Amino acid sequence: MARKLQSGDRLRPVDLARRHGLSTQAVRNYEEAGILPDAGRTAHGYRTYTPLHARALDAFLALVPGHGHQPAASIMRAVNRGAVDEAYRLIDESHAQLLDDRRTLRAVEEALRDLAPTPLPAPGAAAPGSGGRFVGPLAAELDIRPATLRKWERAGLVRPRRDPLTGYRVYDEADVRDARLARQLRRGGYLLEQIGPVIAQVRAAGGLEPLEATLRDWHGRVSARGRAMLTGAAELEAYLRERG
Repeated sequence: MARKLQSGDRLRPVDLARRHGLSTQAVRNYEEAGILPDAGRTAHGYRTYTPLHARALDAFLALVPGHGHQPAASIMRAVNRGAVDEAYRLIDESHAQLLDDRRTLRAVEEALRDLAPTPLPAPGAAAPGSGGRFVGPLAAELDIRPATLRKWERAGLVRPRRDPLTGYRVYDEADVRDARLARQLRRGGYLLEQIGPVIAQVRAAGGLEPLEATLRDWHGRVSARGRAMLTGAAELEAYLRERG
């Protein structure tokens, strides 16, 4: 176990690197990037670090899992140049993004829970030879206006193809799924710009059933990021106290 650093300790780059499982070049890179305060120099020009640098490195490495490498670096640079309010703003932005992620996850879960099994097309509702549906029958099934479906199309929520003979919009099973999901979310009060990321998650997962299987992992990642933010905040607070 590494001994506790004392305020008067002087550390070489290799000492700081070993304590944090990094290369000496990484330590130098972090200093040059402003993530660490400027190092002192010996009479021969060699870098010397202090426990304050070790604390700064602790804070940065703890911030990365919750905020990401670039935001964590920006937070540390702001602190090191004395712009603490700027650092707080960057932290707030990360928390706002995490809150958006949580809301998106909740929206997906609520929509999946409320969706009923897809009914079979009514007679005449399917596009001939296509296995899809035209805009009128689909709008009637969803109890919305055809103009609403067209608006959702412009927003990218549904992506119907065009029948080569008639030019009519044809909605396949994936389009019907996305339209039904959009309807549920709109009824829940979500805006179109909020629904877009939800639909994108469904498409990326390959459908509703595969998405259900990924929700647990999604939950885990969101929770882990939230906890990592707490850890990062504690380390950053310790660094701010030591800076004085």
